[in-house]
Amino acid sequence: MLDLSRKTKGASADDTEGSKVQRFKSSKVNSSASALLHFCTSALMKILGLIAGMGELPKLVAADAKTRGYRVVAVALEPVADKDLGSYVDEIKWVNVGKLGAIIDSLKKSKVKEAVMAGKVPKSLLYKSKIIPDLRAVKLLFTLKDKSDDSILLAIAKELEKDGITLLNTTDFSSGLMTPEGLLTEESLSESEWKDIAFGWKIAKEIGRLDIGQTVIVKDQAVMAIEAIEGTDEAILRGGKLAGKGAVVVKVSKPKQDMRFDVPVVGMKTLITMIDVSARVLAVEAGMSILLQREKIIKEADEAGISIVGYKG
Repeated sequence: MLDLSRKTKGASADDTEGSKVQRFKSSKVNSSASALLHFCTSALMKILGLIAGMGELPKLVAADAKTRGYRVVAVALEPVADKDLGSYVDEIKWVNVGKLGAIIDSLKKSKVKEAVMAGKVPKSLLYKSKIIPDLRAVKLLFTLKDKSDDSILLAIAKELEKDGITLLNTTDFSSGLMTPEGLLTEESLSESEWKDIAFGWKIAKEIGRLDIGQTVIVKDQAVMAIEAIEGTDEAILRGGKLAGKGAVVVKVSKPKQDMRFDVPVVGMKTLITMIDVSARVLAVEAGMSILLQREKIIKEADEAGISIVGYKG
């Protein structure tokens, strides 16, 4: 007599085993399809290299690039880049600011063909820090006619081009941050303050032409301080103390500003510095400078009695 119960049981076991194999094959196919889709999507995505210095600007540039369909690969420059930058980009590599060869190699390994610079890198690092440049950086420095900002940055742009990396304008990914023209705060300016802006504008444009700095601090049509290697905020502290209350701060682009780098940027730190020295007016070149956290800065400026104006000269 045949044991039908055993046969049925065996058939059930075979079916179960067959189902497992089928599910395994199905999951493998789904996994492969998913991997292929991810590969194709990654291959089709534009890649933007972000050479990131200090401050908020690199994060804002990364956010803008992502909305434009870019995959953002950041080379965060140590020790200046913000530590939380990684949460704003798709990939991040930390490289010492003096290691030019490593910066370029990192971009090449990530298949970067287009890159943007964002965030300040204080030039004073060359003189008062323990940063040791690599061989490629040393060679670059030896080829320079001088160590002005333009000389250094243009040479870096050329080094990137040698390796097939095109440096794009910073403003391509920060157009919404550009300073608008006109009075941005509630409190109007006096006739004397408008004269100080016009006077300071000519001085600031001239030091920009000479590639010394972008900012001048004036009062009663006299120069209190001009920005050099120390940076905007230190110049404001120095000039504001000399002026006493009521200094006027004028920040401009260079007459032949290269929008790939060193675009004038104003953020909260600049406003706080002005408050510390009781400065009265901040005039920033409209359409050629970046104003970070605009709403917050305007609100804080109104509370402090500081006027901010986007000026075109």
